[in-house]
Amino acid sequence: MTVASVASAHASIGLGGLAASGLLIAVAVAISLWRRLGLERSVLWAATRALGQLLIVGWALQLVVDPDDPLIWSGLWLTFMLLFASWTTAQRAPGVPRVFVLSMVAYLMSGLVTLGVLFGFQIYEIEGRTIVPLAGIVVGNSLSATVLVSRQLLIAAHEQRDVIEGRLALGLSAADSFRPHLRQALRTALVPQVETTKAVGIVALPGAMVGLILAGVDPVDAVRVQISVMYLVLGSVATTTTVMSLGIARQLFTSAQQLRRFEPAA
Repeated sequence: MTVASVASAHASIGLGGLAASGLLIAVAVAISLWRRLGLERSVLWAATRALGQLLIVGWALQLVVDPDDPLIWSGLWLTFMLLFASWTTAQRAPGVPRVFVLSMVAYLMSGLVTLGVLFGFQIYEIEGRTIVPLAGIVVGNSLSATVLVSRQLLIAAHEQRDVIEGRLALGLSAADSFRPHLRQALRTALVPQVETTKAVGIVALPGAMVGLILAGVDPVDAVRVQISVMYLVLGSVATTTTVMSLGIARQLFTSAQQLRRFEPAA
């Protein structure tokens, strides 16, 4: 049995239930007022924005979730997702050389590797209802790690410049001179996801699994889905950050093996 064949039981939350859940936002606002955090507007704006964005996405997903829907819609969705994620990375990691192109390549490679495994081994069926959500998981979970590794590499090139140039002066290649900093940046970007994977099911129950259980799916089937999702996230983050870091490391040096000057963003 493939993961895609999990029962399609569902739970329905009416407008009244949705409004009642909004009381939790009121709790957050009340805490902010009580402790004088000054976050009331931010909390309300975040909640309103999330509601609007999810309603739009929910409507748009109707174009891809039906098995009879043409995959062209899924392709357009993925293209927009890739461009927007690359633009977001460029905005969050300014100063990184060719960050837009490098991040686009990194996300694309990560998607090809991870989704290639899931679809190649027929863990999921190739349909819009699987392609779009799984690609969203790949890009969404990789974005923060990609930004982190990009900024870490630029900071290392700036703050450890003397050390790197010292290695170059001793005859080491650019790749060898920068390898310790590349390794440390990758570790910094990957450790949070590794720790999250370790703690799953013990410290916290992941959202996908909880959602399936609330929807009435058998817990064992929900666990199978969640395991595949967790492995997807870890694999995508590892692939994206590796491709991104190797690409940036090459951009930091000239063809003459000289370290370029870059100023990390504040």
